[in-house]
Amino acid sequence: MRKSLPGKRIVACGTLVALLAATTAAPASATTTTSPVQASLDALTAQDGVPGAEAVIQDHGRTRVVRSGRGDVATGKPFPRNGSFRAGSVTKTFVATVVLQLVAEGRVKLDAPVERYLPGLLPDKRITVRQLLQHTSGLYNYTDDLPLNDPESLRHLGADPAELVVMALKHPPLFAPGTDWSYSNTNYIVAGMIAERVTGHALTDEIGRRITRPLGLRDTYLPRRGDEKLPEPHAVGYVRVDGNLVDFSDYETTMAWAAGGLVSTPADLDRFYGALLGGQLLRPAQLAEMQRTVPAGLGIPGARYGLGLGSIPLSCGEFWGHEGGILGFTNLAGVGPQGRRVTVVLNQNPTPAAANQHMLAATDAALCSGK
Repeated sequence: MRKSLPGKRIVACGTLVALLAATTAAPASATTTTSPVQASLDALTAQDGVPGAEAVIQDHGRTRVVRSGRGDVATGKPFPRNGSFRAGSVTKTFVATVVLQLVAEGRVKLDAPVERYLPGLLPDKRITVRQLLQHTSGLYNYTDDLPLNDPESLRHLGADPAELVVMALKHPPLFAPGTDWSYSNTNYIVAGMIAERVTGHALTDEIGRRITRPLGLRDTYLPRRGDEKLPEPHAVGYVRVDGNLVDFSDYETTMAWAAGGLVSTPADLDRFYGALLGGQLLRPAQLAEMQRTVPAGLGIPGARYGLGLGSIPLSCGEFWGHEGGILGFTNLAGVGPQGRRVTVVLNQNPTPAAANQHMLAATDAALCSGK
């Protein structure tokens, strides 16, 4: 039986904090005989204590898989090659793509107020669709309400989108719309509601019709309420509770929904971001809007955010993509210079603070060193 939402604490989806709070240098443990990607993954597992890590790199038709640590600490099995995982806030890029396709079709206007599509939902009638996708709405982040001190209470906790918005609206706005930047999962709950209202279809069906089926992403989907099972094969997703690693692979993720509920694989995300940045999913005008960025406001030089897409400098150029974090899994996926793609996955969330540095180091090495 699913528990009702009111009074329960909601898991925080990933933000760009992990993507940004890092350097691009390879760890000091790298040797001349170990590739930079392998060295960074080994640092995650040996130094940071993450159970396992994997990088799947696609470079113009060539795929390389680099792994470290264990996919299952009980059996000692390694990460499955290209296994399923919960992609967290990478979901936001998918949702933004759906909304921007609706913009191209003339069914949604970026600078129209949310009120046009969801009358009466938000007290501030000035908030626009663009501000939702860009995190400049000022809406409070509903996942910040309560700490994750009792993950078991979340395992079977489902939510309807409107309930999540109500949670956020118990708090005053952080700022007037368009005057600042603050990452808020509430923005994408509302964006997903707009997509459903405009199309008349469930968001998971629109993602399937518009993105996953056209690209052949057979292992990517947004779970419906009650779907708690992570498909095999997959690494075990862990949460550390009282110092012990707890299996949190299977659970209800509609609490994250359009902000972070997606299930995918590294190869699927590599293909998705390559197709997106390559112009296969959006018309040039809408892709340009997606890449029209503002400072991310996290105190990291060069960090910027567009519409469901983040940008940071690499040692060899620019990264476009998104970080994702949800109970059990952390990942960073995107595209670098010359169209090289990478998805780095860790089978733990939350992660130790030092893991952020090594995750981005692995990403930089994969996209810039070619080794």
